[in-house]
Amino acid sequence: MTDSLPLAGFRIGVTAARKVDEQVGLLERRGATVEWAPALSLDPNHVDDDLLRAATEEVLAAPVDMFLATTGIGMRTWFDAAERWGILPRLLSALESAEILARGPKSVGALRRRGLRELWAPESECFEDVLEHLRGRSLAGLRIVVQEHGQSLSMVAHALRRQGADVTTVTVYRVASADDPEPMFKMIDLIADRSLDAVTFTSAPAVAALMEAAGSTGRRDELVSAFQADVVAACVGPVTAAAFEMWGVPTIWPDRSRLGAMVKQLETELPSRRSGLSIELVGGRQLLLHGEDVLLDGAEVKLSPAPAAVLNALVANPGNVVSRPALLAMLPSGTAGSEHAVEMAVARLRAALGTRAVQTVVKRGYRLAVAP
Repeated sequence: MTDSLPLAGFRIGVTAARKVDEQVGLLERRGATVEWAPALSLDPNHVDDDLLRAATEEVLAAPVDMFLATTGIGMRTWFDAAERWGILPRLLSALESAEILARGPKSVGALRRRGLRELWAPESECFEDVLEHLRGRSLAGLRIVVQEHGQSLSMVAHALRRQGADVTTVTVYRVASADDPEPMFKMIDLIADRSLDAVTFTSAPAVAALMEAAGSTGRRDELVSAFQADVVAACVGPVTAAAFEMWGVPTIWPDRSRLGAMVKQLETELPSRRSGLSIELVGGRQLLLHGEDVLLDGAEVKLSPAPAAVLNALVANPGNVVSRPALLAMLPSGTAGSEHAVEMAVARLRAALGTRAVQTVVKRGYRLAVAP
């Protein structure tokens, strides 16, 4: 009976600190063996009440022209604190008169529960797309308030100031690493030793905490290599996945940034990797990867290490864009360290698979051209 479960025989690491029982339950009911190591503190809301109160008073000191909301939990925490201080009506009034941009549905939900309406939110749920929405627009003289998530958005504030804005950041909470690092150190060893089939991530700070811990143990390079070759980095959404780009780690994430959707994706991803990954390219051509073997319409394709590394990165999430820096980080050691090396590897891959197999996405990177 157990063998019929979709994740039977797979060992999966979980790094979440919140909703961990729900995630572990979803995985175990599908037959997976789960290793849990929280990357972050089990108390996710490290709120400095005095600093938040001071930041709120600064917001209220002058009219707000634009407000950028980044997280649902941050907005709820801020509004609850303002209500406790007796100044929530003033805060809501100040934000109500502003142009409100929200990163995603959770922040939108928190705003609407307090009677505020966003003017715009990206479908991607990526904060980078909020900034892209503002690029090219004159922000001179505008007062912009940015609600920070668990990590500093000081670079965002600097970018907006370069466009002429007067920026105030509100730090609602800070995300701290796990109080006991030992489980994370064990997780790092399991990943580096390729003893796990996949590891799940539900926040960008969790990725940063894992990499920091791996650096302190001296196994970061081994961990990155394992993710690049054998261990699947499964992320709840593109925001979390973006935290892996600087390390050259390929990731998978579902269309909907939800816990259940991430687990559902693993149900198909892991068995397909074990039996060989089959992808239909544009034009109806069939690409099959089994271990180090690559077959195109049943014929073996010989790839040198650089184009093979590019292909492995692109097939990790078919149809999604992989940035040039991420591809560069995956190229074999000894490859010339410039984006020209990526372009050469892509050219060789196209020569082997066909010119339509790899699409260039201007200013972003490349993606595998899969059939719709």
